[in-house]
Amino acid sequence: MQFKNVTVGVEGNSYFGGAVTSRTIWFEDGSKKTLGFMQIGEYEFGTQAPERMEITSGEVEILLPSESQWQTIHAGGSFHVEGDSHFTIKVNAVTDYCCSYL
Repeated sequence: MQFKNVTVGVEGNSYFGGAVTSRTIWFEDGSKKTLGFMQIGEYEFGTQAPERMEITSGEVEILLPSESQWQTIHAGGSFHVEGDSHFTIKVNAVTDYCCSYL
């Protein structure tokens, strides 16, 4: 995955005591994504806007609010989360991700 003509935020985002971090990138059309990594652990995130999370390396399990079963997502996979929602993620191996705000 490679992006051209973007602006990168110098200040990073840090969650869960630094176990999850990201940087925001903005595109010429005003859209944004975050690129980051997650250390092994279990985390719950809230969303404001709908998101698509792409797992670029590693492996996670996710539990979406409307689901009762965990789903395993491997490198190269992705999942969607509705806006004004939340999801739980179990990180089984150090994982890189790209989050798109839809």
